[in-house]
Amino acid sequence: MTVQIKDIELGGQNPIALIAGPCQLESLDHARMMAEKISEACAASNTHFIFKASFDKANRSSIKSYRGPGLSEGLPILEAVKTELDVPICTDIHEVDQADAVSRVADIMQLPAFLCRQTDLVVAIAEAAERSGALVQVKKAQFLAPWDTANIVSKINE
Repeated sequence: MTVQIKDIELGGQNPIALIAGPCQLESLDHARMMAEKISEACAASNTHFIFKASFDKANRSSIKSYRGPGLSEGLPILEAVKTELDVPICTDIHEVDQADAVSRVADIMQLPAFLCRQTDLVVAIAEAAERSGALVQVKKAQFLAPWDTANIVSKINE
C-alpha cells in the first residue's frame, strides 16, 4: 500500500521520508532555517522531507513551559514554510475546533499519543482530513496495546 503527499509517494518500495523539524514553532525565521537545513540534508541523501512542528504543545508537563505561538500565529508560519520551500507539512492537533483550520495548511494532521483515543478529536481530524485531502497520522500511546489501535482506525474510517 502506498500513500501520496504532494509529490512524495510513501510505502511500498519507495524511498523513506523523514518527518522532522523543531518540537514546537518559535518564529518564522527559526522554522525557515530549520526546514532549509533539513531539506538540504535530505536532498543530499535522496530522502524525502516532510516538515513537522507544533504550533501548540498542549501536553507539556509544566504549566510554565513554552507551548509555541498558538494556532493564529503558528498556522501562518507553517503555511509560509510550506509555500516557500515547497515541502509537505505535518503538525499535531489537540482540540476539536482546530481540525478544520489545520487541515487547510497541513498535509498530515497528527493525533498526539496522549489523545489518540479521544473519540471527538479523532472524528474531527478524520472528517477535516477527508474534506481537505490531508492524511491522518496517529501516534500510538505508550501503554496502548497494538491490537487496541484497531478501535482508533475504526473511528477514523467511520
